[in-house]
Amino acid sequence: MDELKIRELDGAVVSASKKIKVLSALSWPAGAEEKFLDDWRAGRRSLPSISLNIPDLTSNIQLLSDVAKSCDQADPVEKFLHETAVSYADAARMIMAAGTTQFTKFSSRIYGRPDSIYKTQGFSAVESARFFLELTDSLLGNAQIQTPMVDITADDFATWMKSEVDEFFVHDTVEVMIDQAMSSKALASSARIRVRGNAMFSQLDKDQLLYHEAFVHSATQLNGKKQTHLQSLGLGAPRTTRTQEGIAVLAELFTNSMDIARLRRIALRVIAIQMALEGANFIDVFEFFLNGGQSEEESVRSTQRVFRGGAAKDGIVFTKDAMYLQGLLEVHTFFRLAIKECRPELIRNAFSGRLTLADTLRLAPLFDSGWLIGPTYVPLWANDLQRLSAALAYSAFIANIRLDKVYLERAIEFEEELKSQVV
Repeated sequence: MDELKIRELDGAVVSASKKIKVLSALSWPAGAEEKFLDDWRAGRRSLPSISLNIPDLTSNIQLLSDVAKSCDQADPVEKFLHETAVSYADAARMIMAAGTTQFTKFSSRIYGRPDSIYKTQGFSAVESARFFLELTDSLLGNAQIQTPMVDITADDFATWMKSEVDEFFVHDTVEVMIDQAMSSKALASSARIRVRGNAMFSQLDKDQLLYHEAFVHSATQLNGKKQTHLQSLGLGAPRTTRTQEGIAVLAELFTNSMDIARLRRIALRVIAIQMALEGANFIDVFEFFLNGGQSEEESVRSTQRVFRGGAAKDGIVFTKDAMYLQGLLEVHTFFRLAIKECRPELIRNAFSGRLTLADTLRLAPLFDSGWLIGPTYVPLWANDLQRLSAALAYSAFIANIRLDKVYLERAIEFEEELKSQVV
């Protein structure tokens, strides 16, 4: 390993990536969602006309391309730097292509497409999303499943969140601030967690956003920034988003923080992206979310997330939101395999910075040697490998039970069969 070369390449990636802020660059202007809703309610079915302020990232792309070419991909660290540089360069190209079909090309390259088939499984994220929607359709009408009360203001939520992150991040300071210009309820980085100012929150929102945003996104980025030999692990490269969101959504499941509405919201976004890729425009997708049970306000925000590429039609689509479900399936499977193959350390290493699942495998020897350090902050559900291993081992087994072979009344039949077997 050429440590001097790695230090120079690592520094170059950190420097060249600073201006490449995907979500900030693609944010719709304030009031665009409200204008669409006002027109919609007045009977004017007009597509939003969006003008984005796109930065010139040409020099950043060139610097990152130079770094990528300089990397020896046979070395695992240089492979990581190569992939990170390429990811940021593609993100910069995507930003500069906003409003054109090239935007979708780069988005798909970075984040993937919802209709991509898993080679070893034979299904896609779209098919998974449809399964979850079909499964939850009937449950939504069950009187036993109560809708959570949404009665917590953004200010109260932010105050509560700040006390939780202060208790967890004992060696660092993570600010919590109100932001009016957001489509998400909360967004996290290593330095701050932003909360949408006009949102109302439920108790489930509190748990879900704490475990998702703070204890995964903020934690992994802070852990990456503590790496002494590879600062790029603290960047949050676009290529790591899929794994990041997978871990974060898995955290919601393992902490009982996800409800049916949240699961459906994730699934609806996957199908909405596929619809847009196939030619559906902003109004088509907005109506799809409405018919899926979302409010007008929630539907327009969800639709805006799909069309963040600066156009409201013509297949110009931001595919990132399909990754939440894809990432969940991939991370859950990877964690199960890590337990099955007696490599639980891979799970802990995944929290040591912004990594992909492939990175955790390629860089594993460097964690073992101490050249890369383990995570400072790991959420409770993932920190106790004894409990997590038991849960994943059970999950690995239970997947073998075929529900199409059983039915509820089978419980009565089984009890009678047991009685008949008594001598």
